[in-house]
Amino acid sequence: MTRPPFEVADIIRAHGDSFVNRNRSWLTWLHLRILFAIEHCRTAALGGHLDRCRQCGFEATSFNSCRSRHCPKCQTNARNKWLVNRGKELLPVKYVHVVFTIPHELAWLALQNKKIVYDLLFRSSAATLMEIAADPKHLGAEIGFLSVLHTWRQNLQIHPHIHCVIPSGGLSPDHQRWVHPRYPFFLPVRVLSRVFRGKFIAGLKRAFHAGELRFPGHTKLLDQEKLFHAFLRQLFRHDWVVYAKRPFGGPEHVLHYLARYTHRVAISNHRIVNFADGKVTFRWKDYAHKNKKRLMTVTAEEFLRRFLLHSLPRGFVRIRFCGFLANRRRGELLPVCRRLLHAASPENSTTPDTSAPGAPGTWLCPHCGGVMVLIERLTPQQILRRSVGRESFADSS
Repeated sequence: MTRPPFEVADIIRAHGDSFVNRNRSWLTWLHLRILFAIEHCRTAALGGHLDRCRQCGFEATSFNSCRSRHCPKCQTNARNKWLVNRGKELLPVKYVHVVFTIPHELAWLALQNKKIVYDLLFRSSAATLMEIAADPKHLGAEIGFLSVLHTWRQNLQIHPHIHCVIPSGGLSPDHQRWVHPRYPFFLPVRVLSRVFRGKFIAGLKRAFHAGELRFPGHTKLLDQEKLFHAFLRQLFRHDWVVYAKRPFGGPEHVLHYLARYTHRVAISNHRIVNFADGKVTFRWKDYAHKNKKRLMTVTAEEFLRRFLLHSLPRGFVRIRFCGFLANRRRGELLPVCRRLLHAASPENSTTPDTSAPGAPGTWLCPHCGGVMVLIERLTPQQILRRSVGRESFADSS
C-alpha cells in the first residue's frame, strides 16, 4: 500500500500546540500522550534500529513506531499477528455478524463515563446473545463469539457500538452435538433488541445507585434520581438498533472479514484527502443515504477534537471473547466443537492462511530482496549524532 499524502501526524505537528492551549479545560494526560505518540511515530524522537541485509550487506536505519492503539500507522502488524492466532480457532461453519448500538441520546453519557458505559455495552450485548441462544425456543445451544468496540461514525462523531462475529450454531447443553440455527439471521433481531435494551438500562440504574456515573456541566441535573429515571424511561419507549447480516462465508472468508473491524482507529490516513490552510478534508460514507461517498471539510482543531473523542481508557480491552471462545474455556471446548463438526485440527488443516504475515520484525532489502536483520538498537541521541556526522562529512567533501 502506498503512503498516503496526508497523515493525522501532519495535522498534529501543524496545529497540535494551539489545539492543546485552547482546550486545556477538558484534555487529560491520556489525550496528550496520544497526541505525542502519533506525532512522533516512526521519527528519530522515539529511537530506532540499524538493519543489515544478510545477502548484500546493505544497511539502513529504521525509526521505532509508537505502538499506540490509537495510531493509524501502528495497527497493521498488530492486526496481522492477531489474525494468525484467530486462524487457529476457526470452525468449518458459516459466520454471523451482529451489531449492537446504543441510542445517540446516550453518547454524552458514554463520553463522560467511558469505562463504565463501554464495559456495560460489552456485557449487555454478550449476555443478550448467550441468553437468547440458550433458549430452546430459538437455538438451545451454547455459542461462542468475539466482540469488538467501535465508538465512531464515518464523520468521526461519537457513536458507540459493538460488532459481534459468531460461528453459526453452537454446542448442545450436554456438549454431545452441534446445533444448527433455525432462523436465516441466526437469532431473532427484534428479541435481541428488546433484551439488550432491558439489560443495558438495568446496568445503568445499578451504576447510578452505586454512585459510579458522573454528570458534569449541563448534565448536572440528571444527578437527581427522579430526573435520571425519567430520562431512562424515554429511552425505553423506543426500539434500540440491533443489526444482523445473513451468514457469510466459512473460515476462508472470516479472517478477511475480521480485518475490516479489528484493530481499527477512528480514521485511517488514507481517508484524508487534503490538509491546507488550517482545514482537513476527508472521505466518509453517508449511511443515511445508501452509503453515498462524500467529502467533509472541518478545521484542523475540530478534526483533532473529533479524533480524541474516541480515545479509550488506559487498560480498557476493546476486543473480547465470550462463550466457548472465552479464554478460560477455549482450550477445552474448541476441540469438542471440531470433533462434532468433523473438522481437521489447526496443525493438519490444509486451508491456506492468506492473512499470515512474514516473520515478525523482518523486511526485505530494497537492493537485492534479501532479509534485513537487526544488528543494533539506537537511542534518539545516537540517531542525532549519526545524522550530524553524515551532514558534516557531506559538507567537508
